[in-house]
Amino acid sequence: MEWLIYPVLGVVAGLAAGLLGVGGGLIIVPVLIYAFSLQGFSDAVLTHMAVGTSLATIIITSAGSVYQHHRKGAVLWPVLTWFALGLALGALGGAKLADALHGRLLQILFGGFAILMAIKMAINVTPKASRSLPGPLGLTGVGAVIGAVSAIFGIGGGSLSVPFLTWCNVKMQQAVGTSAAGGMPIALAGAAGFVLTGWDEPVPAYSLGYVYLPALLGVAITSLLFAQVGARLAHRLPAATLKKIFAVLLVVVGGKLLLG
Repeated sequence: MEWLIYPVLGVVAGLAAGLLGVGGGLIIVPVLIYAFSLQGFSDAVLTHMAVGTSLATIIITSAGSVYQHHRKGAVLWPVLTWFALGLALGALGGAKLADALHGRLLQILFGGFAILMAIKMAINVTPKASRSLPGPLGLTGVGAVIGAVSAIFGIGGGSLSVPFLTWCNVKMQQAVGTSAAGGMPIALAGAAGFVLTGWDEPVPAYSLGYVYLPALLGVAITSLLFAQVGARLAHRLPAATLKKIFAVLLVVVGGKLLLG
C-alpha cells in the first residue's frame, strides 16, 4: 500500500506547489497522518512522523526550486544569510518543542493552522509594503520565529516568509525566490531535529527517528517531477479558482484534524 500511496501523494503535492505556489507540507502532513494510522503506527508517534517526514521531503523538492529562482536572480543572498541563520535555529527549536507536544495536540494545532491558511488563500490577503528590511539581528529573530512555526507544522515557511518580505518592500518575485531558498535551512534543521528527538522513540522499521524513509522517497521523487508540471499548467489554468477550491479542501482537512 505504501508504495502506491506515497508516490500518488507526491504527485498531488507537487502539482499543488507548482500550480498554486503553496507548500506541499499542507497536503503531505494530513495525508501522512491518515496513511500512518492505516498502517498501524502508534498514536504516540504517527503525527510527529508525518511532520518530520514532510520536512525531509522539502530538502529534496526545494533544491530544484532554489536553483530556478537563483538563475532568475530572484534570491536575495545577502538578506538570506542572516534570515537563514534564524530559520535554522528556529526550526531546531520547533522540532524540540513539537517533540514535547502530544500527538493529538499537534493535530489540533495543524488543523487550526490549515484553516487559517485557507482563509488567507481564499481572500488573498497580502500585506502592504510599509517598512524596510530589519538589520541582521532583526532578520535572525524573525527567521527564528518563522523557522519554529514551520518546523512544528512540517512546512517550508513560504506562507509566512513571503508576506513578511513583501511587507518589508521586497518585490514579490524576490520575496518568493528568497523564501523558497529559506525553505532549505528550515527543512535541513527541522528534519535533523525530528531525527534526533525521535531516535529513541518506538518508531516503525525503516525510520530515522521521526522520518519514515519509504514515505520520504515515494513522496519526494514524484513531487519533484510534478512540481515542474504544475508550474507549466499554472499559465494555462485559472489559478484564482484553483486556489479557492484548494482553500475549501484545506478547511475540510483542518476541520477533520480539529475534530479528530
